Amino acid sequence: MKLGIVGLPNVGKSTLFNAITNAGAQSANFPFCTIEPNVGVVAVPDKRLDVLRDMYTEGTKVPPVVPAIIEFVDIAGLVKGASKGEGLGNKFLANIREVDAIVHVVRCFENDNIIHVEGSIDPLRDIETIDLELIFSDMEMVERRIAKTSKDLKGNKALQVELDFLKRLYDHLESGKSARSMTVSKDEQEILDTIFLLTTKPIIYAANLSEEDFAGKEPEDNPHFLKVKELAAKEGAEVLPICAQMEADIADMSDEEKEMFLSDLGLTSSGLDRLIQKSYSLLGLISYLTAGEKEVRAWTIKRETKAPQAAGKIHSDFERGFIRAQIIAFDDLNECGSLAAARTKGLVRTEGKEYIMQDGDVVEFLFNV
Repeated sequence: MKLGIVGLPNVGKSTLFNAITNAGAQSANFPFCTIEPNVGVVAVPDKRLDVLRDMYTEGTKVPPVVPAIIEFVDIAGLVKGASKGEGLGNKFLANIREVDAIVHVVRCFENDNIIHVEGSIDPLRDIETIDLELIFSDMEMVERRIAKTSKDLKGNKALQVELDFLKRLYDHLESGKSARSMTVSKDEQEILDTIFLLTTKPIIYAANLSEEDFAGKEPEDNPHFLKVKELAAKEGAEVLPICAQMEADIADMSDEEKEMFLSDLGLTSSGLDRLIQKSYSLLGLISYLTAGEKEVRAWTIKRETKAPQAAGKIHSDFERGFIRAQIIAFDDLNECGSLAAARTKGLVRTEGKEYIMQDGDVVEFLFNV
C-alpha cells in the first residue's frame, strides 16, 4: 500500500512524514523544501505477531517477524496553478498519480512564526486549492480521452456509450466536483478505472493541530478541525486529528517511553498507528497471518478476498495449485496457547476455494503444482 502525503507548503506535511518514517526528509520554514518525493517504508504495528513469535520460539531459536508494510510518499507542496505548471505542480501531479490513497495534511493551528503561503489559516480554502488543481488535471486527462474515443468511434460505433459517459464525467469535473463524488454504473466504473484520475483516489484528511489543542483539549474545541470534520463527512472521507510536532517529539522514543508519554496525554496509540488504522479502513484492507518456526508474517489483502487469491499473495504457485487451507482465528489460537492444543479442541478448520478470508486468520495453505 502506498500513501501520498500532500498539502500546501508549510502545513506540517514534511514534519509529519519525518515523524512517522524517520526517513529524514528536509523540513524548513519555506515552500518547496521537498523537491523530490521522499519515500519511507513503515511497518504496520501488529501485536499479534509478537504473540505468535513467542509461541513458536524454541529455546534460543526465535523466528523472525515480518510485518506488513506501508509506503509513505512525501510529495512536494502545491500552490495555485499547479495543474498549469506553477511551482512544482507537474511533478506533484505525476507523483500523486502513483499512490493508492491521499493523506491530505491540513493546517488547523495558529502560529505567527510559521508563515502560511496564503497569509492566513483557512483549512477549507486550502483543501479547495488542492482539490481544484487535481480536478483541473483530471479535466485535461478526460479531454484527451474524449478526443481519442471520438476518433476511434468512426470505426467502432460501440464506443458511443463510452463517449457519452466521458462527456458526462467532464461536465461533472467542470462543475468543480471530484470524480469520486459522481454516481456511476458498474460498466461506467470499469471505464473510469482505466483513466487513472487523481480525484478518484480515497482521501484521509490529517488535521494538523497545535500541541496545546491536541493534548490539552478535545479536537472538536478547535473550530478549524470542526470545519474539516464536517467536510470529510459530506465527502465520505476519513479525518484524523493529529499533531505533527508531537509525533516528531515521540519518534525517537523507546516503546516504553512512548507508551508512558501517550498515556499521560490520555492516548492509547500514536498518530502513526491511528493513521494506519484509518488507511486500512479506507481501502478495505485486512491482514492474515502465517506462523511457524521459520517465520511469523502478516499479509495484507482486500476484504472479501477468497482463500486461493490470498494464497497468491505468498506465491503464484500457491494460488495456481491451491488445494485447501488450514485456518484458525488468532484469538482462538492465543487462548489455546499452541496449535497442538487448538487442534485437540477442534478449532483448526479446513477451508476450500470459496472461503472468504477474515482479519486475523492464522493460515497454512496446502497446494500442489
